[in-house]
Amino acid sequence: MKIVKDFNFKNKKAIIRVDFNVPLNANFEVTDATRIQAAKPTITEILAQGGSCVLMSHLGRPKGFQEAFSLRHIVKSIEAIMGCNVKFIEDCIGEKVEAAVANLQAGEILLLENLRFYEEEKKGAVAFAEKLSKFGDIYVNDAFGTAHRAHASTTIIAQFFENNKCFGNLLAREIESIDKVLNNSEKPVLAILGGAKVSSKITVIENILDKVDHLIIGGGMSFTFIKAQGGKIGNSICEDDKMELALDILKQAKEKNVQIHIPVDVIAADDFSNDANIKICDIDAIPDGWEGVDAGPKSREIFDTVVNTCKTILWNGPLGVFEMESFAGGTIALGHAIDTATKNGAFSLVGGGDSVAAVKQFGFAEKVSYVSTGGGAMLEMLEGKTLPGIEAIMK
Repeated sequence: MKIVKDFNFKNKKAIIRVDFNVPLNANFEVTDATRIQAAKPTITEILAQGGSCVLMSHLGRPKGFQEAFSLRHIVKSIEAIMGCNVKFIEDCIGEKVEAAVANLQAGEILLLENLRFYEEEKKGAVAFAEKLSKFGDIYVNDAFGTAHRAHASTTIIAQFFENNKCFGNLLAREIESIDKVLNNSEKPVLAILGGAKVSSKITVIENILDKVDHLIIGGGMSFTFIKAQGGKIGNSICEDDKMELALDILKQAKEKNVQIHIPVDVIAADDFSNDANIKICDIDAIPDGWEGVDAGPKSREIFDTVVNTCKTILWNGPLGVFEMESFAGGTIALGHAIDTATKNGAFSLVGGGDSVAAVKQFGFAEKVSYVSTGGGAMLEMLEGKTLPGIEAIMK
């Protein structure tokens, strides 16, 4: 696996695919710069070697050229994080860009305009990728969040850099962290899968059953498992068409000697609202008119014990509707348990949009071993898929 330190960037231009698809407020200000911060080590290392950096990224889902999706809005945030001036060019291909790249000096950064202003980016057009390839001597992919897309800038471009392509530090760390969980883990291994739907996690569950010792199933998806076993779940979310699958997963786990842990009690609410009436119920005895919205106190204790007996922990998906303060307790308790386990030597990997949002919101981001920057990409790796953006560098 070639990474930045395997190359000499002195007087070289690195064309780097970063993932600067960051959230903006109504005033076009960056509200969460985590992805920009995550790319800093790669950019800094290349500049320190005497190279220059041409950065390319997408932002949102524009329909053609739309000012609202221009990367000019994030230049100030990049400059604040990098601590230096960042040049910006109002296109990502063409003569103006060629001139700006030609004038780029060692130690300088140039940000290209939103790649998705061109539909050729998402289509993976070879001609578009070739035009981008002219702007660098070495191609660096540091965008894990888009590594599962065979787009022009994430995958196709690599063919124009036969021996001059590598992973950025962020993408390399993502690959190593997921590999550590799936293939090089210290036992016992625990996977925690939450969120609303079993259907979105089926292939993940099937792929990791051979690699884990414990599996906690929480959040909305737990009710499909409970109902499938004959429990009463009131008005709780449930995928009735996945109940047979849930039973099959329980059977497979038993055959593979994987211990599955599902909440035994829940916080139930009479309305999907932070101000709803709440009560604690056994998870298989939720009255009609009530829905489970968070893991209950007994479940939290059980999960704490499981977490703190494991040496490798993967967390993907919250245990409740953590966005509402009244139903965040289970997810917060799980965060504390993982924090303790990590302090005691466990390796903990958190990934997936909602889990990442939760660890940031409740202050656990610095207390786990690694927080993944790519939701869809991480899920596909956990499913056992080879991501096109990674395969393109490995070829």
